[in-house]
Amino acid sequence: MFIAYVVVAVLLSILLVFSGRSMLVKDKDIMETLDRLAVPKSWIPVLALLKFAGAVGLLIGIFYRPLGIAAAIGVALFFIGAVISHLRVKDVKGAPVPVVLVLLAAAPVVLGLATV
Repeated sequence: MFIAYVVVAVLLSILLVFSGRSMLVKDKDIMETLDRLAVPKSWIPVLALLKFAGAVGLLIGIFYRPLGIAAAIGVALFFIGAVISHLRVKDVKGAPVPVVLVLLAAAPVVLGLATV
């Protein structure tokens, strides 16, 4: 279970870092999605920072499991918020990606609790 936790935590961390970076460099596709969701521009650095914090927390969680579990819960809540944002503007086509990310973020929670 520990190896599975490490693999999922590292993969999810990489995904979060690339996603956060895409927000900070104002990737065209990301900005179009955020505009469609009516996310204020002032929130973009904060959202990117939350993704980076989640990535760091997951990686530290390899060595200190309670932090990794807390970070995974935070990441899951972040993406639950993304799902809600998509559904709020009736963007059903955009909702599946954050749903998958919620499920992916749930994996370190389960694996972390199993290896405490």
